[in-house]
Amino acid sequence: MEAIKIVNYVIMVLFFACYAYQFLYIPIALLKKKKPLPKGKRHRFGVLIAARNEESVLGDLLDSLNTQTYPAELIDIYVVADNCTDRTAAVANAHGATVFERFDQTHTGKGYALDFLLRKIRKKYDAYLVFDADNLVAPDYIQEINKTFSAGYDIVTSYRNTKNYGDNWITAGYGLWFLREAQYLNRPRASIGASCGVSGTGFLFSARILQKCGGWHFFSLTEDIEFTAHNIVNGEKIGYCPCAVFYDEQPTGFRQSIRQRTRWVQGYLQVLHRYGGKVIKGSFQGNFSCFDMLMNIAPAAILAWVSILINLTSAVLCMVNGMDVMTILLSITQSLVNLCCTMFALGLLTTITEWKQINCSPHRKLLFTLTFPVFMLTYLPVTVAALTCKPDWKPIAHSRHISMGELADSRTERSA
Repeated sequence: MEAIKIVNYVIMVLFFACYAYQFLYIPIALLKKKKPLPKGKRHRFGVLIAARNEESVLGDLLDSLNTQTYPAELIDIYVVADNCTDRTAAVANAHGATVFERFDQTHTGKGYALDFLLRKIRKKYDAYLVFDADNLVAPDYIQEINKTFSAGYDIVTSYRNTKNYGDNWITAGYGLWFLREAQYLNRPRASIGASCGVSGTGFLFSARILQKCGGWHFFSLTEDIEFTAHNIVNGEKIGYCPCAVFYDEQPTGFRQSIRQRTRWVQGYLQVLHRYGGKVIKGSFQGNFSCFDMLMNIAPAAILAWVSILINLTSAVLCMVNGMDVMTILLSITQSLVNLCCTMFALGLLTTITEWKQINCSPHRKLLFTLTFPVFMLTYLPVTVAALTCKPDWKPIAHSRHISMGELADSRTERSA
């Protein structure tokens, strides 16, 4: 049984060794001051929204886009109503968007919807902005992201916040992770000149990138990670705009959350299969962005699977042979406690520094720092499910009807 303790210790050391460099991001994020960017040239943008049965929330997003501080004549909004059975297309039309309806049950997923939409658009744009139908966009979002685009970045990601952060420990878990990703991953990456990562929604890519990629050909379960990996291995640098703020809706149910995150892990594996060799090669050639990409798509899931397999096998063998399993249980507990302490520290730091951006009451903000490690531990069953379930894309239901003005008002009331 001492061997199991050693194995668990080695796995824990490997885990922290793989991600130790991300702890160095923290002082960079805290100490490096933001440099204001000039307004730059005003560009023409096409806004891309893939929506599947999103009549409840799509109007709020379109309203927030229609009230941007950026010149309206430079913004065209496109919605693909993807296999919809509700009034999504009608809502999009009523809010002034150009709508294309898609009916294809064979090729499902956001990647196929975006490819369909881009093929339908006939106008030429300097760049495209991608949002999910449940998003809300701050009034100066396009104005701010245009500055970063004008500064020379052909792909730009932005600050991802959560509109239903305070619903429960699940929504807060997502929200806290995305805030940490924005400020303690993407921000320091941008500060040191490394490539940032696109995270699902709220990002920009230029017409040059679209042409270089030969269109939108990213159809994995995590098309955002695939898009990121493809561009990093092909020498592109993804920028970050901290002043371009958007909000999205997180799942409130545990089953739905498990299903979504299982898809994410499976998508990461698809990206690893396709780009693993290239990012490994780039890492050995001294490309830090390739190394950073590799660390984000591989070690955590692999080490978790190895740990689960070894410990479960050892526990079964002990029970079959009538041996004491307490040593295994104590070793597992120690590893989990160490992991929880790390997640709590990261969650607490993010909560403190992003306090004013979090949309819920003060006591719930503090409470959710305690539940954040629990949320992260639920990735253990997610990794098991990712191995045993068939890869499949299923839409996530969204129902939180709230305008950008109402969201801003609620934050003002809570901070008063």
